[in-house]
Amino acid sequence: MKHIPRKRFGQNFLIDRQVIADIVAVIRPRPDDVMVEIGPGLGAITQPLLKTLRHLHVVEIDRDIVARLHREYEPERLTVHACDALKFDFSSLGEGLRVVGNLPYNISTPLLFHLADHVSLVRDLHFMLQKEVVERMVAEPSTPAYGRLSVMLQYYFSMENLLHVPPQAFSPAPKVDSAVVRMIPWGEGRPFPECDASLLGKVVTAAFAMRRKTLRNTLLAYLKPADFEGLAIDPGQRAENLAVQDYVKIVNYLDGKLE
Repeated sequence: MKHIPRKRFGQNFLIDRQVIADIVAVIRPRPDDVMVEIGPGLGAITQPLLKTLRHLHVVEIDRDIVARLHREYEPERLTVHACDALKFDFSSLGEGLRVVGNLPYNISTPLLFHLADHVSLVRDLHFMLQKEVVERMVAEPSTPAYGRLSVMLQYYFSMENLLHVPPQAFSPAPKVDSAVVRMIPWGEGRPFPECDASLLGKVVTAAFAMRRKTLRNTLLAYLKPADFEGLAIDPGQRAENLAVQDYVKIVNYLDGKLE
């Protein structure tokens, strides 16, 4: 029976065979990988992944698709987690996770932050997202796309924009272009110190709350003129002018003041 895409789940099914092959090629699955696919849909990526993988986990919220997956795949090959990916406990699958998926546009940002909470368990992530979102994720400081999403995700991950995917690669065709991004946790290769991630989130949110205002105004609740001087940060700059390491420096400075 033909599945009708549901708008409330943000369903746009990938149908372009060359794009599918390109995505699987950049994922580079290996037989023993512990891999989980978010939103398998009609199996465009699921099927080619299982040509290599011995087993695959999938997270799917649509009950009709869940039933279809149970019919089409043996449980020894495919474990179906019938739930909302935003509520799924990825730690239940162990460590060294490889997470892939064509993420629904309507939940992509909160889902990325949900996965950042499990970063210690993750080996890598490969996601197809709205092209604009990927551009924001990998943006450099002092560019229009650079913002809260850039800083927070770059704190956790090294990221690379891998592939452009046009609307006609999907059914139904979305009104926006898509892109595939690779995200690898920094681990020991982190190019800046660790910091309190919760406080980092608060500082970054405050800094970007009013993009056109200067840091002396947006971070007034956190830093006084003497603090900016001690940090060697110009309070006349805007949030977009600071690199991730600058925000980390601010957070560790604030942590030191509170001790």
